[in-house]
Amino acid sequence: MALIGKEITDFTVKAYVNGEFKDVSKEDLLGKWSVFVFYPADFTFVCPTELADLADHYEEFQKAGVEVYSVSTDTHYVHKAWHDASETIRRIKFPMLADPTGQLCRDFGVYIEEEGVALRGSFVINPEGKIVAYEVNDNSIGREAAELLRKVHAAQFVAQNGDQVCPAKWRPGAETLKPSLDLVGKL
Repeated sequence: MALIGKEITDFTVKAYVNGEFKDVSKEDLLGKWSVFVFYPADFTFVCPTELADLADHYEEFQKAGVEVYSVSTDTHYVHKAWHDASETIRRIKFPMLADPTGQLCRDFGVYIEEEGVALRGSFVINPEGKIVAYEVNDNSIGREAAELLRKVHAAQFVAQNGDQVCPAKWRPGAETLKPSLDLVGKL
């Protein structure tokens, strides 16, 4: 079942962010763009490479008005322990959401019941709380933050310019397409 257009359900989870524990809920997402990045577990192998890549691009996400949320089935205490133990994870400034019950993972369709962990899923959520783009990978395949940021920019452009679409490899400032009968068969 496709998740495009699905409104995320109400939730409240604990998070570790900037040296503190706090609650994050659906209400925190409404009115702005958000990215959820699910990963299997703290203290693993591919996960820190992805989260470090997100940390390196976090300022760009923030400039685009986007909050990044990483999510695993670990508790907020484990997130803090990982943050304290790892030089790589210490660079993270975005909220690390704790989903020990798998509620969020199930809602986004990335929960692996037999293992109690999430698949690698990336979701772009618009200010209305609806999923507008997503990608789910096998846990052995890492993702790239720059491509996720490109998808966010494209989703924001389309939201502001509904009569235009973004072609492959589109970046802000590049030419877009305006669907019409005249374009059929000419691209």
